[in-house]
Parts: sequence; structure tokens; C-alpha cells
Amino acid sequence: MSLERPDSVDDAAVERTPDEIEALLGDLVVDRDDHLNAPGFVIRPDTVQETLRTLKEQAGYDHLSVVSAQEYENRYESIYHLKKYDDPTQEVSIVVPADKDHPVSESAEPVFRTADWHEREAYDLIGIEYDDHPDLRRILLPETWQGHPLSMDYDKDRPQIATLPAHANPLEEHHKDAESDTMFLNIGPHHPATHGVLHLKTVLDGEQVADVEPDIGYLHRSEEQMAQSGTYRHQIMPYPDRWDYISAGLLNEWAYARAAEDLADIEVPEYAQVIRTMGAEMCRIAAHMLALATFALDINGDFTATFMYAINDRERVQNLLEDLTGQRLMFNYFRLGGVVWDLPEPREEFFSKTRDFLDQLPESVEEYHNLITSNEVFQMRTIDTGILPPEVAKNYGATGPVARGSGVDYDLRRDDPYGYYDELDWDVVTEDGGDNFSRLLVRMREVEESAKIIEQCVDLLEDWPEDERNIQANVPRTLRPDDDTEIYRAVEGAKGELGIYIRADGTDKPARFKIRSPCFSNLQTLPEMANGEYIPDVIAALGSLDVVLGEVDR
Repeated sequence: MSLERPDSVDDAAVERTPDEIEALLGDLVVDRDDHLNAPGFVIRPDTVQETLRTLKEQAGYDHLSVVSAQEYENRYESIYHLKKYDDPTQEVSIVVPADKDHPVSESAEPVFRTADWHEREAYDLIGIEYDDHPDLRRILLPETWQGHPLSMDYDKDRPQIATLPAHANPLEEHHKDAESDTMFLNIGPHHPATHGVLHLKTVLDGEQVADVEPDIGYLHRSEEQMAQSGTYRHQIMPYPDRWDYISAGLLNEWAYARAAEDLADIEVPEYAQVIRTMGAEMCRIAAHMLALATFALDINGDFTATFMYAINDRERVQNLLEDLTGQRLMFNYFRLGGVVWDLPEPREEFFSKTRDFLDQLPESVEEYHNLITSNEVFQMRTIDTGILPPEVAKNYGATGPVARGSGVDYDLRRDDPYGYYDELDWDVVTEDGGDNFSRLLVRMREVEESAKIIEQCVDLLEDWPEDERNIQANVPRTLRPDDDTEIYRAVEGAKGELGIYIRADGTDKPARFKIRSPCFSNLQTLPEMANGEYIPDVIAALGSLDVVLGEVDR
């Protein structure tokens, strides 16, 4: 069957029971704190690296999905959510409490490079300090910010002063250090090639890039805190559309829906699952079309042909999504337990429009190959540039087309099935090049796989008995999950693994709501791809990541 993962002979891929994992860790474990999705092991804050290294090297937990942090009345806490790239259903949560008066914990960065940014965010927003961290400073807020916004004693009325970077005079003339051969160059934050308000601090050695550091946080909007202020049942669902606000609305909604539905033990009707799957793949095509359009614009500067061609196909998908949801961007179509309403009437007209789009799509994809992938200039700019080796991609927690473009065979739709994906015939797309060209090819081929999924969904929906078209489960008017219940759930977004961690406190609102943005982790890989390249290659590498800053900054 096409969805089966190739056989693995790695002993680390063998599933271990919670008791076997506890035996492997031995005295490192001081208590158990199981989550709904994974066994949880409490460790001392000075044994983080030893614990994670043991799990990574001896048990195969090579994917650090996310680091969530929070403050309790009597302690601080960091949680490292571990998975396996070979089998993401095998999960472990490593819980690290820290002293209330002196919240210090050992950094996981020497074991997982992706912990760098995740721990900086935990320090920035919560206030936990991480020993041995190579660069522990704020990441979303200015360095001069007073307090930590998600801590319990944060004073939101306290005046804040955001100074200029390094207290520099913006009118100061450029100067050259006689002992230095490098030059500092700012790219962004207001530049079309940065795909949003992203600042790249770039150091050049001659014409080559010696170092590039992404500077994020310009679009931080307190999305997690707003979700913590909303009720599970009604008030949170409109927010996910605004994370990746360009095209991944239904995919974002599904991430929250999956976490909350598993938290509240809600079973979604099969008919609604098919509708969700169809709508999600429409969003995936729309997202990849925009990625294709902007990437071609970055590389070729081709606005009139490639960019507008891809935007035209994206608009056709948007028309279908508007028919389905009533909106073009902020869909708010999913509900806990299903979807808000059935397919538009007349159904035959919607099915006809969908099939018309699917019928013309192969010809469009062929045109893109003629315009882009067969273009000699485009090939020179993208082949063997921005290379990301597979093991480096894993170490940074890269997912989605970024990881699959490096040959990492990881897709949650197949590996941790949800919706109706495991009942359909489609293939996970990978490329082994690991370069800018490979990441584009993955997205273009995924458009074709998404079309196959949509077509099968339409076939199913057309023949679905009218009296069995149940679009929503019977969900209580108010949801109050049990106190201290915790869960992490993820879906395969257009950019990669989009996950949600929720801790319930017995009320109708989350005590902690953490978003695992695929763009946040993927963007960390930029220095690995750009260092040693030229400035145009940096722009190509950034474009190949397809980041949306609203999702990075949240």
C-alpha cells in the first residue's frame, strides 16, 4: 500500500514500553508525570543533557518537537516533547521542574540544536534560565523588556522602553576596522525578499556569507496568551487562522481541533473527517502555489509570468474554499467535533467546480516545470545551493518540505494518521538533494498528491448517503477537561509539523496553550544553509524555507 513506511532495521526504532524507558533512564527519573499522548518522566534540572542524550542515542528519540514551559504556584517547569522521525507515534515527555526562587535548568542545546530557539523563547516569555545555553537572550521581545509576559507576577501596566539596537546612532557614518576583513549587512526587516518583517544580521567575508542570524519577533502578537484567555468550545478556534494567515487556515484549525478533541475525548463523525481532509488539502495546494510564486519571484524576478500564473491557480483554490467556508482567508470553518456546516448547495455544482480545477491542474504543473524547473538560470541559482544534510535537518527539528527535501521521510498524515488520510491512496514525497531545488520539487509534487486526495474525497462525498451526513459530534456546550491533564498533538501543516500543547486546570479555559510552529524550527536552519554561500544564495535559501512570520512570532 502506498502509505506504508519502508521497513527499518534500526534497533532504536523498536517501540519500548514506559517501564522499559524508565529502566533505561534508571536513577535519572525521580517521578512519573504521564500525559495523554505520551509517558512523562520527571528529572532533575541538572541531568537534562544526560537524559536526552540517552533517549536519543539508545532509544531512537531523535526528534525534539517542541519545548513548552510554564510557571506553577510552587515551581517552574520545562517539558521536552520527544518523538522519533521513524515513528512519531512513539512519544516521550521529559518534565524538568525548576526552583521557584531560582529557576535554572540545564540546556538541551548540546543534544538537540533546535532547543536553542525554544529555550530562548521560554526564557523570554516565562523567565527560566538555561545553563550551558550558547546564547541565552530574548528572542521575541527587545532585550530591554522588563519582566516575562507569561510569568505569574508580570505587570502588564509597567512602562516599557525599546531602545535602538546596541544603543547605536542610526545616523552614524559607516566605518571600517583596520583589523577586520568582514562587513556587516542588514537584510530586512522591511524588504520584500524576507517574506515579512524578518531581520537577517549578515556578516560578509568578501562576497561570501561568514554568518547570518535571523532576528525575529517583529510580528509577535501574544497568540498563545490570547488562546489561554478563550474558552475551548467557542473562543479559541478563530485564532489559528491568523497564525499562518496566508493560506493554511484549515490546517491550523485542525491542529487545535485535534489537540482539544483528544483532550476532551471527542470522536469526529466520519463524514466530517472526509470534508476536513478535502479542505485541508485545498489549503495545502494554495500554500504551495504561493510558495512557488514567491520563490520564482525571489530567484528570477519573474512577476508577469510565473508569479501571476501561480497566483491565478491559487485563486481558483481560494474560490473553492470560499464556496466551502464562506471566507477566503480567515475560514473559521472547523468546530470541535466536526465542521460548522455541510458542503454548499447545490452540491453537484461544487463537485463540478472542484473537478474542473483538478482536471486543469496537471497541465498547470507541467507549465511550471517548463517555466521554472527547466529554466537554466533557475537551476544554476538553486541546484547545490542552500544544502541541508538530513541529519542536520533532524537536529534542528525541521519538518515538512524542508525535511523531506533533504530525504527525511516524515509526514504525520501517514506516520501518525488522523482525519481520513489512512483510508486514501497517496504517496509521501521526498527528494534526496537537500538543496533549494529539492525543496521546490517536493512542494510541486505534493500539489499533485493533494489533488489525488481531494479527488478521492469528492468521490466519497458524492456517494455518501444523505441520511448519514453527520457534520458534528454531540459536544457539550462547555468543556472542562480534568485538572492537570496535559496533551501534545500535531498535524502535517503546509510548512511541516504544526503542534499544540495544552494543560488543563479544570476550567473551561487552558492553563497553558503552546503552539509548535513549523516555521519557527525550520527558520533556525538558515545559517546552516547560508554560511559559506553568497548573498543571492541566502535569499534563495530563505525563499526555499517558505516561512510566514505570523506563525514564527505568533
